Parts: sequence; structure tokens; C-alpha cells
Amino acid sequence: MNFWRYGMVLPNFVKRALENEPILVYGDGKQSRCFCDVRDTVEGLIRLIDKDCAVGEVVNVGNTEEVSMEGLARMVKERTGSASPVNYVPYDQAYEPGFEDMMRRVPSVDKLHALTGFRPKTPLTEIIDRVTAYFLHKSDESVQTVATGTAV
Repeated sequence: MNFWRYGMVLPNFVKRALENEPILVYGDGKQSRCFCDVRDTVEGLIRLIDKDCAVGEVVNVGNTEEVSMEGLARMVKERTGSASPVNYVPYDQAYEPGFEDMMRRVPSVDKLHALTGFRPKTPLTEIIDRVTAYFLHKSDESVQTVATGTAV
């Protein structure tokens, strides 16, 4: 299985943008998703742990800032200053026969808010910037390791 093919869309877009490689958008790019910062996810889960009324409940923890995949590709290009083209890959070239995608995934966090008073709040632009910083830092460490011959 190709790890990058089945998820991790934001890190994949950022990595490709930083390398000025084509950003691959599967399907027509109109499908939309929401991206939640791990810090918000952890905070939501920690708040739920302390609530007896949450025991046995199903609670969505996620950000509700919706973006299309083509919109995400444009945002990543803009935030990274990349010249990468955005290439659309038909589903039949990317996935096995019978693959079906959900056009829209947006969590309802009303129950999370009702139980804990918390809603994830980190904006997508900040999440993109944090993923970008991670890859740039990782790249700097690789350059240092090669230059010095030591592990960082």
C-alpha cells in the first residue's frame, strides 16, 4: 500500500509544494474535508476524559473549517510560496476498482461543546504553517547530518 495515497493529504501537499513537485489532487478536487490540529484533538479528548456524562457517548472531535481539496492545494501553494503545479488524478488511476469517495466530511462538534465547552479552534492556515515548519526543520536536520557526518 502506498502510504501517501490513502491519507495524510495535508503533509503530502506540503511536502510536494516544498520540493516544487506537482501537488496531486485526486478526483475533481471538489470533495471537501476539515483538518484538526493535533493539539486541539488532544485538548478535546482530555476534556472528555473528566466528564462522567461522556461515558458511552460517541463524540466527534474535529475542526469544522471546511475546504475543498483544490482549495487546500491552492492554500498550500500560497503559504509555502511554491511554484508547484496542481495536477488532477482521476480516481480510476489512483485507486483500486470500486473506490468511492465521500464528497463532504464535516464533523458536528455540538456534542463536544455541550459536554466540555470546547471547540477546536486552530485555523487551517496555522495548521499548514506548522506542517511546513516541520518539514523545513526536518530538511535542515538532514542537511546538518550530511554536512557533519553525525546524527542530529
